[in-house]
Amino acid sequence: MMYLMVGVGLTLLLIGGDVLVRGAVSLAEILKIPPLVIGLTVVAFGTSAPELVVSLNAVLGGVPKLAIGNVVGSNIANVLLVLGLPAIIFPIACEADGVRRDTMVMIGVSAAFILLCWTGEIALWQGVTMVAMLVGYLYWSYRDARKAGKNGDDITMDDLEEHPHDWRLAVVFTIGGFAGLIAGSELLVTGAVSIARGYGISDAVIGLTLVALGTSLPELATATIAAMRRHGDVAIGNVVGSNLFNLLAIMGITATVKPVPVPEQFLHLDLWIMLGAAVAIVPFAMRKRPITRFAGLVFVFAYLVYMLSLFNGHGGMAEHLKIAF
Repeated sequence: MMYLMVGVGLTLLLIGGDVLVRGAVSLAEILKIPPLVIGLTVVAFGTSAPELVVSLNAVLGGVPKLAIGNVVGSNIANVLLVLGLPAIIFPIACEADGVRRDTMVMIGVSAAFILLCWTGEIALWQGVTMVAMLVGYLYWSYRDARKAGKNGDDITMDDLEEHPHDWRLAVVFTIGGFAGLIAGSELLVTGAVSIARGYGISDAVIGLTLVALGTSLPELATATIAAMRRHGDVAIGNVVGSNLFNLLAIMGITATVKPVPVPEQFLHLDLWIMLGAAVAIVPFAMRKRPITRFAGLVFVFAYLVYMLSLFNGHGGMAEHLKIAF
């Protein structure tokens, strides 16, 4: 039953997130919001909505380790798996100037997040600081794009995805998407916690693996399609943007609702894996070289090794792992 709950929960998260983005984009267009602003805010928040709802549900449900595990695990999966698998299909280009800038920002934010974690918990003031950093980053990105003449006026949101143009249908999509996210997150968290408790796996490991992988599926689908259509910059931009939102928006907003304690074992392994994964993009972004098939294989192999290390108890992550085969 708990596996069914997880499966249904993940399905509702995927469908709900997609429907929410389509409805929100439609409402933004109806309100005459420029496409660039829609991309920086509505779409970015919409694609990160599954992680946000799951994390909030986790801390309010008394399993905060699952919340922080979800964010850290998603960021690791986004680089090693979400970029690795599509790169095996077709090399991912890193030619856009914005990719270099955003990659360095992602590394800086990841390092700052690690420093905050060393205090033992992500408290209210830290959450507010992260949300403020996000607002500053969005404003900076908007101004930078405007100065470069990239105001997006020659791009319509139909180029990105199909969505309803009637405001009533857009409202239905938006509300329905949120409802799907809420229901899906409740099922996913409840089912994941039941699995963890039943097999003696820690909430942190479940957050880093099952939940993180599940909430990263939208990014994986987007990156794969982008790679197949040879839009590599879209794939890497989606990953970098998602990682920034995960740290600044997801953890920031979650911490403003309720402080999130940081398990000691995160400080010894997982946060550094997250930072290392972010740094792994630098050689490709700075030299504007594509992420090759070989690099994609290395990324995926590194992710599999990391997963095995968690379930075999390395780094202190699996607390009293007692899986019965």
